[in-house]
Amino acid sequence: MTPVIIYSAVFLGVAALVGALAFISSGDREAEMEERLSALTGGKKTRGTKSDEPSYAELLSSIRTDKTGALEKFVSRYLNLRLLFEQANVSLSVPNFCMICGGLAGVGFLLPVVAGLSVALAPAMAGSLGILPIVWLLFRRKRRLKAFAAQLPEALELIARALRAGHSLASGFNLVAQEMSDPIGCEFSRTFEEQNLGIPLDEALDDLTKRIPNLDLKFFATAIILQRQTGGDLAEILDKIGNLIRERFKIWGQVQALTGEGRLSGIVLLALPPVLFVVVYRMNPDYLMLLFTDPLGKKMLVGGIVSQLFGALMIRKIVNIRV
Repeated sequence: MTPVIIYSAVFLGVAALVGALAFISSGDREAEMEERLSALTGGKKTRGTKSDEPSYAELLSSIRTDKTGALEKFVSRYLNLRLLFEQANVSLSVPNFCMICGGLAGVGFLLPVVAGLSVALAPAMAGSLGILPIVWLLFRRKRRLKAFAAQLPEALELIARALRAGHSLASGFNLVAQEMSDPIGCEFSRTFEEQNLGIPLDEALDDLTKRIPNLDLKFFATAIILQRQTGGDLAEILDKIGNLIRERFKIWGQVQALTGEGRLSGIVLLALPPVLFVVVYRMNPDYLMLLFTDPLGKKMLVGGIVSQLFGALMIRKIVNIRV
């Protein structure tokens, strides 16, 4: 086996071990909360329930013991990780997530030393690997929010049909929770359970819009709140909002088709310098080491990175057309 394969196997093994320890230590707290909510709202009993219903004293004590640690308070000043976890549907705690980031950063810092590469690459490798969990979290969040937006028109039409059939608005929420898949089924189920537990519907909808930052969902929540205050045909309003969302998706698809060439060109132009760097490094490492040892080479390297970032922002500004 070549040294590169050995080093890669060691890196993947350490990364997998850190991730496994974090997931094991996090526990299945989300499932435990769902069990308690299901018991309080008259749902079916789930696995391993010894008593018929947990007492309110036990529920309140569990809430009091769920305190925010010092690390989470420090991180929340710059990044609300708990909200990101909810939006991405990830059952991780802030300390465990920070431990994963720190572990990957440590592996990235030691990897150039173990692989026999230049020590100057250690900070860059540490930063690149340490930020990978955040990139993964943001990617998972974006994918879930996109799936929610695609499901929203169908959910609005389902609620409108339920209202025309004589059901209440809460029954419409429950129907969406039962008939539609995650993520919209899960979010509407949570809103339905919150108002069942005594939270006013306006506050439950406000919490829903905070968890899901979607403009169309805010229109939906505003329409419900105004209708409860002033009256009107809510089913017709929901149908119009659903049609508006579908038309926006149609226009967005046309824009994506027209800007496809520009996006592909941007990907090629941004990927070409790193690929060329790797190829030249494999062919003649001493030729590229001047970028890290010579003062002029360092300035050229920094200038190239800054130019790459500036070009990426400009291309994104051109092809990213909001609809």
